Amino acid sequence: MSGDVRERIDDIYRSDSRRVLATLIRLLGDFDRAEEAMHDAFAAALETWQANEIPDNPRAWLVSTGRFKAIDRLRRAARFDAAADEIAKQTDASVPHDADVETDELADDRLRLIFTCCHPALSPDARIALTLREVCGLQTEEIARAFLTGAPTLAQRIVRAKTKIRDAKIPYQVPSREELPDRLATVLHVVYLVFNEGYSASAGDAVTRADLSAEAIRLGRLVVELLPDPEAIGLLALMLLHDARRAARTSADGDIVLLDEQDRSLWDRAQIAEGLALVERALSSRPARAYALQAAIAAVHAEAVDARSTDWRQIVGLYDVLTRIEPSAVVELNRAAAVAMAEGPEAGLALIDALLGRRELTDYHLAHSARADLLRRLGRTADALAAYSRALALATQEPEWRFIRRRMTELESRG
Repeated sequence: MSGDVRERIDDIYRSDSRRVLATLIRLLGDFDRAEEAMHDAFAAALETWQANEIPDNPRAWLVSTGRFKAIDRLRRAARFDAAADEIAKQTDASVPHDADVETDELADDRLRLIFTCCHPALSPDARIALTLREVCGLQTEEIARAFLTGAPTLAQRIVRAKTKIRDAKIPYQVPSREELPDRLATVLHVVYLVFNEGYSASAGDAVTRADLSAEAIRLGRLVVELLPDPEAIGLLALMLLHDARRAARTSADGDIVLLDEQDRSLWDRAQIAEGLALVERALSSRPARAYALQAAIAAVHAEAVDARSTDWRQIVGLYDVLTRIEPSAVVELNRAAAVAMAEGPEAGLALIDALLGRRELTDYHLAHSARADLLRRLGRTADALAAYSRALALATQEPEWRFIRRRMTELESRG
């Protein structure tokens, strides 16, 4: 096989495999059977596309091929299992012809799938874990880190969720408009988690994963189109404003560049303009809710021409409101960082010390890193080094590790 064809298939797998899987789940009615069919389809592409031209619509080809492969597997199994024969007949009868898999319905299958994975019959943790695995293709280990749990436990949770969907015959469809508001919160939380993994990868050698950020934004757009709820609009605005800074967040060597040091000419102004307009839409509904408030905070940063022009007091005020409506230790940590910028490092340090005293963020490396930075600014070098050392021990992302180590080296050289 030529390198060009293999590279093209790899690109299609990265960009379209989860869409192909979502459609195969709709057509075949089973998660595991669909995943097996998807891998069979890509294996067939490796064999077929070298001898023939890559089809004009690779995704439809893969869906059609996967569907036939699944039915063939069932027919072969039917020789030994009468139940498989019945499933094969039902699948063959229910699956549409080739022409039907090339319609616009393909574009909506992942939205159907995300609502299926977020069905109220599933536990909240299972909904999120299943969606991250099946809709977005995150590995079990990645999801386990997000849940702060072990990979085997997470894998069992996903298996149980699939079994529940099958046994309870949970429909593969977008809910009715009457059902949508109750189901929306979980869907938005899933999209938010996916974006966070793309915006700041939980581990590995890269700060960001652009593919996951783009996927979350695409899903966010679909949800807003389906249900223009203020929180859905606020989440889309938040993602766009954060993602607009992606090109400036790392150096040419892949090292972290802090917000106040970023080259703002690299920020995507078109995305910022879209995000700011969405923030206005989201805030026009009263009272403002969590995603809209977070988007408003991002908007203050986006509107500042440079770091010194940032309206930190406005940001503190927005965090005050956010803390009241959705209190969390991480929100309080972010507020403390804003207070440090508005009122000085001593004020911010007192808040962070109080947070760590409650032991909620003991194992959160960013809390120790933020504390170390404030100690550094106050000239407390030994205390700063100790806090950076704690952050270094907890960091799992290689660029973050390098950043903390550089800070420590700078302090050590001063000492």
